[in-house]
Amino acid sequence: MSALLEVDNLKKYFPVRGGVLNRRLSDFRAVDDVSFALQHGKTLGLVGESGSGKTTIGKCILRLLEPTAGSITYAGADITHIKARDLRRLRSEIQMIYQAPAASLNGRMTVGQIIGEPLWIHERLKGNAARDRVLELMHVVGLKEEHYYRYPHEFSGGQQQRIGIARALAVQPRLLVLDEPTSALDVSVQAQILNLLQDLQDRFDLTYLFISHDLGVVRYMCDEVALLYLGKIVEVAATDVIFEQPKHPYTQALISAIPEPDPDMQRDEIILTGDLTLATGQGCPFAPRCHAQLLDQCETLPPPLLAIEPRHQVACHLHGESA
Repeated sequence: MSALLEVDNLKKYFPVRGGVLNRRLSDFRAVDDVSFALQHGKTLGLVGESGSGKTTIGKCILRLLEPTAGSITYAGADITHIKARDLRRLRSEIQMIYQAPAASLNGRMTVGQIIGEPLWIHERLKGNAARDRVLELMHVVGLKEEHYYRYPHEFSGGQQQRIGIARALAVQPRLLVLDEPTSALDVSVQAQILNLLQDLQDRFDLTYLFISHDLGVVRYMCDEVALLYLGKIVEVAATDVIFEQPKHPYTQALISAIPEPDPDMQRDEIILTGDLTLATGQGCPFAPRCHAQLLDQCETLPPPLLAIEPRHQVACHLHGESA
């Protein structure tokens, strides 16, 4: 089965400038040679610390950012450098749900206007026909008809996120990029939104790219997980494999930090020292913080992302061909 979305060797570099003439001194490699595939109707989780490149990948897929190199294929078509006139069709098929719902909504527009705006832009739908569609979408996400003329500031965070979801669904997308959609919400509200997203996926046959740092949410939502570190994928596998048999030292450290609800079960937490700025640019980017037994090549040779089992890839010299 062919993938709905394929990302191959994606790179996104941002220039670092300085000096009196503001010259380009170097590049910040936000995304560095990332590849993955997302099957239709499935959910792929992108997981990593802040600054690992998760959101940048999502924005490149949506063409909100221009990739530095690599290719992005959607539904069999290369959209890496799609022309501006073709972006409207693409945006109707790929939508984004943002982390901070209040910041993503126009406070001067009513709920009806917010959800109805994409209907006018993409379908030129207005009047009673647009109102009926908006009310239908509001009902789908759990909003009431009485909310139609209210403004975003009159709603709770969970309700604001429901408005954002309804707006995204208005253009009948096939792929949703979910950028930390519940991280700004209370725990009880998070569960409601996650359940809503799952119901919508089944109802409308949606495909999700789920960006998060919350491993509990990822385990609940995702079919497959890709771990990012400093713009590089270090491990990719099915969700149950990632949580039960993590191979990369970084993945092992993240899994070990998950709170254990059973007080009788003991888990040795792996404490990572240092921060993301310690990478030298040579060898494995995780080497300065790695708790595993380092090999000679760890500090001199970047590890390739290799398949150690069917549908399980790891970028680590401990699991490489020479290990």
